[in-house]
Amino acid sequence: MPTVEVSDLADGDFLLDVREDDEWQAGHAEGALHIPISDFVARYGELTEAAPQDGKVHVICRSGGRSAQVAMYLVQQGIDAVNVDGGMQVWAAAGRLVVNAEGQSGFVL
Repeated sequence: MPTVEVSDLADGDFLLDVREDDEWQAGHAEGALHIPISDFVARYGELTEAAPQDGKVHVICRSGGRSAQVAMYLVQQGIDAVNVDGGMQVWAAAGRLVVNAEGQSGFVL
């Protein structure tokens, strides 16, 4: 499974958050695309429309388990996707910005 460390992500890298709605609303990376894993297959077209054509899709969840499943699926579909190791827990611990649904300071649920 292709993986990337949070510290290797640059501002502007395409980030797909596959956590559920309550997790997203509590806190997420600003600018990430949110498609919950429970809706992923039905909403797959949203990803293909939003993802950069020649870029990498960085998939993130709370700790890395759900995002690894989605990243593996995307790789099987021919998309350049990687799992973000440690997920939003590591993202927040590294001091990266976490915002809630209102754009205020958020937290990882």
